[in-house]
Amino acid sequence: MNRLKKHPHWALSIIAMFFALLYWTLLASDRYVSSSHIVLQSPEINPTGLNISSLLSGTQGSGDLLLLKDHLQSVDMLQKLQQKLNIRQHYASGDIDWLSRLGDEHTELEKLYRYMQKHIDIVFDDYAAVLRIRVQAYSPQMAQAIAQTLLDEGEKHMNDMGQRLAAEQVAFIETQVSALEQRLFAARDELLAFQNKQGLVSPTGTVEAIFAVVSQLEAQLALLQARKKSASSFQSPSSPEIVRLNSEIQALQQQIGQEKQKMAAENGTALNQVSSEFQTLELKARFALELYSNALLALESTRVEAARKLKQVSVLQYPTLPEFSTEPRRLYNLLVFAFFAVFLAAIAHLTRAVIRDHRD
Repeated sequence: MNRLKKHPHWALSIIAMFFALLYWTLLASDRYVSSSHIVLQSPEINPTGLNISSLLSGTQGSGDLLLLKDHLQSVDMLQKLQQKLNIRQHYASGDIDWLSRLGDEHTELEKLYRYMQKHIDIVFDDYAAVLRIRVQAYSPQMAQAIAQTLLDEGEKHMNDMGQRLAAEQVAFIETQVSALEQRLFAARDELLAFQNKQGLVSPTGTVEAIFAVVSQLEAQLALLQARKKSASSFQSPSSPEIVRLNSEIQALQQQIGQEKQKMAAENGTALNQVSSEFQTLELKARFALELYSNALLALESTRVEAARKLKQVSVLQYPTLPEFSTEPRRLYNLLVFAFFAVFLAAIAHLTRAVIRDHRD
């Protein structure tokens, strides 16, 4: 006792260790731990090559899990837990020791949030891409209920995010479909008006038909010229046969000239110009139709994405129902406290010794 009076820091250390022993062995309330391991996945439904869920990092990604982790540790999630499970009443229960319990059932939200951060531990395993959830409560049922609520509300939140994004995409694509529909109708009407004005269903087909006629007439002309050359070798130019051949050749040449005049002329009304304008209008109409078809396909695909479950929490380990308390770690906490108490007392002892030697 004389030594303790002479060195009060050792006395304080012993007293502190005694109260720590008393608290950790007799007073500290048991805490039950429920744990769960999850991954976040997106079911692949991709028949058209369009996948709105890829906007949330694809089938499985660490980015989604980090978003989920942030939401699970948010104040919004804390309010949902309070609304569903009344966690204030549980953690402020009078059956819990005064050092561990929440102040009271009406404590401020900020204090409740700091308190729950010590009782809900969420760790992201980057290597395995797994989210590990660990919940501490003062009854096995409450620990499991909190962990299960975290899973259910987290999955619902991620799906709400994806479906809200998909709904915005649906609204945007519907606007684009309406604009492309008007563009398609305008291109179609312009094409029909041009056909009616020219009196031709397909100017390109007409040009091809005229070209085929010209080719046939030129073949006949070549044949008649060959016959004339052959007949001229033994008949006079005034013979009936030569006169007839000349007449047919002249008629064919005139007809060929007329047909070619239809296809190309300097006055701007030739079929080649009409065909060129028609092809341009037809290409515009075809392009507008293709854009409209793709937009309709994208719209239907996005509507499916907006309606289905985009994100699914795949549970590797369901929230456990603890059979015995694993917290607090009484012996470990007591040894750690004793170590620091002795360490601080030793520092105080050395400090006093140095001061005493300095005075002497």
